[in-house]
Amino acid sequence: MTTRTSTQRYGCTIVGGGIHGTYLAQRLLEDAPFERSDICILDPHDRLLASFREKASVCGMESLRSTFVHHVGTDPFGLERFAEATDREAELVPTVDYPPRPSLELFVDHAEHVIDRTDLESLHRQAIVDAIDDRPGATGLRLETTAGPIDTDYCVLAIGHGGRLRWPDWATDLEHVDHVWEGFDPDASVDRTIVVGGGITAAQLACALSETQSVALLSRHPLEWAVSEADPPWINWSHIEANLHTLPPGSSDRFDVVSDARHTATVPPYLYEEFADRTDDGALTLTQGAVESATVDDGSVRISLDHGLQLLGDRVVLATGFEPVFEHPFVDRIADELDLARGYRGMPVLDDETLAWQRDDGGVRPLYVSGALALGTVGPYAPNLPGARRAGDRITAAIERDLRRSGADETGTSACDTGVSD
Repeated sequence: MTTRTSTQRYGCTIVGGGIHGTYLAQRLLEDAPFERSDICILDPHDRLLASFREKASVCGMESLRSTFVHHVGTDPFGLERFAEATDREAELVPTVDYPPRPSLELFVDHAEHVIDRTDLESLHRQAIVDAIDDRPGATGLRLETTAGPIDTDYCVLAIGHGGRLRWPDWATDLEHVDHVWEGFDPDASVDRTIVVGGGITAAQLACALSETQSVALLSRHPLEWAVSEADPPWINWSHIEANLHTLPPGSSDRFDVVSDARHTATVPPYLYEEFADRTDDGALTLTQGAVESATVDDGSVRISLDHGLQLLGDRVVLATGFEPVFEHPFVDRIADELDLARGYRGMPVLDDETLAWQRDDGGVRPLYVSGALALGTVGPYAPNLPGARRAGDRITAAIERDLRRSGADETGTSACDTGVSD
């Protein structure tokens, strides 16, 4: 990444080029009065959705958990139409009591089609954001990045889980242990792998690896089965308003409601048959228990569990997820720099209608939040595809209103006076 010294200027800068950032850029182009040159997507990877593609591939994902109406395009039925146009309707996978889901390949190909059609890569700047502060002598924000400083009228944080991986204490500095999202080679030639985790990633990975080797899936609790990330009503904004926004922003009550509603560490039923077949074949075993100790003996990892059982493997792969994004050092830093309000466990206090991050004094800066950071306002689907669409609705509308109001203030007329209607 090339470092620049001259300050670049944009109308809106999106931090994060994953599913949330990609979707939001399109919404801003379509629904807000921005030119293409006004929008910038900052992401350290070499292309949009790179992190998603890599993670989906390495964990053995074959299809998405979300339905065909949840994708990165702005047309709700765009993926379905893409499947029809390319004669790939068979890749819309049926699910019991749930709408069809796309295969991973279909989803990725459609996402590439959307990115190419709208030339979103031209908006992408490969860079890391180090700091965000008020713009000197003007409204808006200044972003300090590895590509140089950027001044922006509006900024959206769409950073996902922030990339900090969760490592159990027993696994720290132990040889032959990798995290599925870092250092793991799915094609390594080994005979025995221990996969640690109890959610969808662990189950998918265990099934995929068991095609070529013996796999033990170690979970602290019995596997729990759930079709989606949360119950379907949580996709609807009216349900979110009635069940979440009636509670104080940033409160422990909100945190508890969202935590209870999220089907964290669950496995979708469509994996059950494959999981059962692998288990019946003897290629996959499921072990429940807490790790008491772990050692490396003669190049093999030995895990001792609290109930006395021991597991032996050539390697251990952790599918233990991410550390809470609320506690990310980058989040801490910008909250301190901008005097942003935080609630229980560091949850950002957002305006429920706009997703603007509120200041400690109750005011707002032109900083908006999408993704896992918005759990306290968008609800249990916030990190997922439905959450991207719900957040995009609110953020785009808020920026559009503010731009039109600013334009009216500058000209001394209102939108109604000029014949423009919202």
